[in-house]
Amino acid sequence: MHIEFRHLRTIKAIHEAGSLARAADQLHITQSALSHQIKGLEDQAGVELFVRRSKPMKLSAAGQRLLRAAERILPEIDMLQAEFTGLRDGKSGRLHIAIECHACFEWLFPVLEAFRKSWPDVDVDIRPGLAFDALPALDKEEVDLVVSSDPEDLPGITFLPLFDYAPVFVAAASHPLAQKEWIEAEDFRGQTLITYPVERSRLDIFSQLLTPAKVEPAAIRQVELTAVILLLVASNRGISVLPDWVVREVKYSSDYITRPLTQAGITRSLYAAVRTADADKPFMKELVQLARDEAQRLQTA
Repeated sequence: MHIEFRHLRTIKAIHEAGSLARAADQLHITQSALSHQIKGLEDQAGVELFVRRSKPMKLSAAGQRLLRAAERILPEIDMLQAEFTGLRDGKSGRLHIAIECHACFEWLFPVLEAFRKSWPDVDVDIRPGLAFDALPALDKEEVDLVVSSDPEDLPGITFLPLFDYAPVFVAAASHPLAQKEWIEAEDFRGQTLITYPVERSRLDIFSQLLTPAKVEPAAIRQVELTAVILLLVASNRGISVLPDWVVREVKYSSDYITRPLTQAGITRSLYAAVRTADADKPFMKELVQLARDEAQRLQTA
């Protein structure tokens, strides 16, 4: 027996309308075509679906069984069609984000809070990109956006600029290095450097300053939370390097100082890496804009 969605809609329409004529009008087909469709369905089933010569038309026991199936299946099909329409129109979809920037969690959460209010039908999830190779996962469609400060020339991947930031030196106000106007690589010798629990290649202080200068701190202490890093720094347990927007409140505290790295300073850029085919999706474009707006708010706060 071959049952099509149109058969289910026919059974439901006739039951609700009570006559072939009204059901045909609802389905936008002729009464003759509707009668032919019912006969064909009954021939397949081998049973009558309607009690003949009843007014209004009534379903037989077999017809009632088919109606229950229609009432269960058709809403699911309608929901599926609505989802596909939303995907096609860019109103819904999946946005799984991988973050290669450990400090970015604090910046990204307000962005996602604003995003979910505008795009409630987009499935959002966050995966720490530090735990796996985020860009290959993006290419394999395991994630949909990667927050990264290391753009690469990859086919099918577009890096959308989000904002520029400066990694800055952070120390207690009583630390001897607080007397300097800027901090150089050599100043880190003999110091305890407090960092996020991230491999060196992904930390600005190493990739941009210490590794090229072949300078090694006396010790490295890894800490998960920014607030704990600042607490340890204020207690003179070590020094740190953090993005300027992360330590925006430090400049108002007498317990800390911030200084540029090198006399010229170091500037880095943060990007949203997405598949090129997804870059123009409306919800993707809005997320990127929200991210830029939030970054600007943090940097001017």
